[in-house]
Amino acid sequence: MIQPLAYIHPQARIADNVTIEPFVTIHKDVEIGEGTWVGSNATIMDGARIGKNCRIFPGAVVSAPPQDLKYRGEQSTVTIGDNTTIRECVTLNRGTALDKNTTTIGSNCLLMAYVHVAHDCVIGDNVIIANSVQLAGHINIYDYAFIGGTSAVHQFVEIGAHSMISGGSLVRKDVPPYTKAGREPLSYIGINSVGLRRRGYSAATINEIQEIYRIIFLKKYNVTKAMDIIEAEFAPTVERDEIINFVSNSQRGIMKGFGNT
Repeated sequence: MIQPLAYIHPQARIADNVTIEPFVTIHKDVEIGEGTWVGSNATIMDGARIGKNCRIFPGAVVSAPPQDLKYRGEQSTVTIGDNTTIRECVTLNRGTALDKNTTTIGSNCLLMAYVHVAHDCVIGDNVIIANSVQLAGHINIYDYAFIGGTSAVHQFVEIGAHSMISGGSLVRKDVPPYTKAGREPLSYIGINSVGLRRRGYSAATINEIQEIYRIIFLKKYNVTKAMDIIEAEFAPTVERDEIINFVSNSQRGIMKGFGNT
């Protein structure tokens, strides 16, 4: 159902069963998958690739040019997976040729009102980003992460899978998987045990993750020493290896343990 008061460029590629409300603007180089709903006054600009059964609320701007002085008008995209909800006044900037050439939001995500996602960010599946979170460019957020409202995330930061960041946080360092982060400066405050239980992780696995992070954050070892101890004392598992790889490959450095400034 497409309302006559909407503007849709004749070359935009709109699938069947898409609902487009009045006063929507859809530019030329746009693809929208089946079953997606686009609310009034949303703007879908060139380079948008929107999946199936998404919900885009009024005032959202999808695939605007990046706010990057190095951008020279090159063709680039924003890709949104299936079943993702983009709430009111969210702004999603497309990628740049100097990095990924695309900004990616996964499937089954919820981006609440006034979220900003800058150029070349990659957001995984089942991610929740609460109201007014501001993401700078080149950020990676892995599956099932949660970012609390009004948080600001520095460019090039990595936020691990199943992690949880408290509202109002200033995220300047990488946040490893399965952790909870809070306080100022941003610090380790435990593992996301409630989220892990909800997603079917066993008590034994949760306990192992907790023991690994005690070594990283609470024992006051440097990162290299902590990684050596973990590799020596814990048998390889998916979770252990994910933590080791994330921490060892961190470019910005990981957040601190509380009290370890």
